[in-house]
Amino acid sequence: MKKIVVLGGGTGLSSMLAGMKKIPDAQVTAIVTVADDGGSTGRIRNAYNVPAMGDIRHVLTAMAQTENAGILQQLMNYRFEGQEDVGGHSLGNLIFLAMMDITGSFMGAIESLSRVMGVRGTILPCTLDVATLYALMADGTLVRGEKNIPTRDNAIEHVYYQQDVQPYTQALEALREADLIIYGIGSLYTSVIPNLIIPGIPEAIYDNPCPKIYFCNAMSQPGETDGYSMEDHVRALEKHSFKNPADLVVINDATLPADVLARYAAMGSHPVVSDGSDQSYEVWRRQLTILSDSGRVRHDPEAVRQAVQEILEELD
Repeated sequence: MKKIVVLGGGTGLSSMLAGMKKIPDAQVTAIVTVADDGGSTGRIRNAYNVPAMGDIRHVLTAMAQTENAGILQQLMNYRFEGQEDVGGHSLGNLIFLAMMDITGSFMGAIESLSRVMGVRGTILPCTLDVATLYALMADGTLVRGEKNIPTRDNAIEHVYYQQDVQPYTQALEALREADLIIYGIGSLYTSVIPNLIIPGIPEAIYDNPCPKIYFCNAMSQPGETDGYSMEDHVRALEKHSFKNPADLVVINDATLPADVLARYAAMGSHPVVSDGSDQSYEVWRRQLTILSDSGRVRHDPEAVRQAVQEILEELD
């Protein structure tokens, strides 16, 4: 059985895992960022001084396999209206907080909810510290907080933590034992890289001789990766970890309708493509995206699963 470790956060990671949980003879471990400080997650984090659970919640629902997985997903993602008391909170976050109190720990909540939801695979935080993400911009501006980073009309120089952040031991063990390590899919600077800037994590990845794969975002993210090419994404990974962090990059090659492209362009977002520069890694072009009911570009879990299975077949 192949051991696959995926690092990331947000809805992109959830889309990947929704497909990857169906891969036969594979043991999937998700290492998830806990740097989110916005919305319901941020309010709970500030009130109770606990790591962010929002991305963990998304991954739990994506990897759920019980007969009632659909209902559980709706419940976990349900958000109360308003802004006072429970208003604005995700029910899943409140359930997670309650489970922390019942079990006595952040990991206890993950493990208990994983059993209840029939999660296939293992979910691990990158750290158990309450870590705050900072970004130094190209003009020298310092931005504090994950939620604030994409809001500035600026270019990100690098992201970092000011305090000492300790890696979660089980996350390091999973990386050392992996047969395949995957970065993404997710916001480059606020979902993927926050895992890589924790001391010990890039070293564990580097020391493992297994293949490292980057699933590149399909669209640029305003305020975060404006104008980025596929190569720029990999350069950012390298800047925050080690030289040649990826052996293979998988990039979306699906054709998007003109009206969808125009709508995204109006928001400052464009398809991520290669700039044609020299690469030290292999590139696979695959049709990875679908359109949601609202016309949003989303990664297709089934297409991601097929790509990962293709990679695994090449390892055999």
